[in-house]
Amino acid sequence: MMLAAGVAVVGLLVAERKRPLRKQTRPEIPRTIRNAAMGASCALVVAAAEEPLAREVARKNLVEKRGFAQKLPRPLRLIGGIAAMDYGFYWWHVATHKIPFLWCFHRVHHVDPDMDASTAVRFHFLDMLISLPWRLVQVRLSGVSPKGLRWWRRFFNASILFHHANLRLPEDMDEKLSAILTTPKMHGIHHSQARAERDSNFTSGLSFWDRLHGTFRSAPPPEDIAIGVDDPEAEEAVSIDGALAAPFRPLPIND
Repeated sequence: MMLAAGVAVVGLLVAERKRPLRKQTRPEIPRTIRNAAMGASCALVVAAAEEPLAREVARKNLVEKRGFAQKLPRPLRLIGGIAAMDYGFYWWHVATHKIPFLWCFHRVHHVDPDMDASTAVRFHFLDMLISLPWRLVQVRLSGVSPKGLRWWRRFFNASILFHHANLRLPEDMDEKLSAILTTPKMHGIHHSQARAERDSNFTSGLSFWDRLHGTFRSAPPPEDIAIGVDDPEAEEAVSIDGALAAPFRPLPIND
């Protein structure tokens, strides 16, 4: 499994360089190193706090037959739990854009002036701790089992790497795939500097939720999108030290 995942990630990194969706504006290597370092700090927090706590909640779901997925017929429990987790994450993502305190931390992800697979792991490590209470509620209400939780993590991690990638899919493939899953073109709109575009395409896996709640957008095209956050303080938050300090500064008025 680990070998297959590694091969898939390498394949994605090669593909986004062979078929770029957008022209990059910053040197690639410093960005990638910076984003990877921030991602590593987040992974440590998830491994130390979120994973063991979420696993215990999922274990009790299975033992006590509680939550949405556990009420479904047995053949549907695995996929039902994964879908419920994905839906719960949709609402968390919406909240990170609508609630100023949460946006202070999530903004660190959006200030990246370019977007590729490395952007998928660029988060403030405290963002992982702040999201922990909701993640546990998400696991509890979804009724996901430990097996379902493992598969949801695999699906989630693969999805965020894929839809953050600077990868141009064939137009008909992107359109058809976005009817079910979040695609690079679709998520690129979410990383636009324009507020109306940024507040769309919140799904991190299944695109159904955006369509269900009217937050789906298929335009503008990639070449018309400016990636990042449009405010005077955004540039200061690009570096690692600036990103770590950014949530503790007042939000810009136009943000």
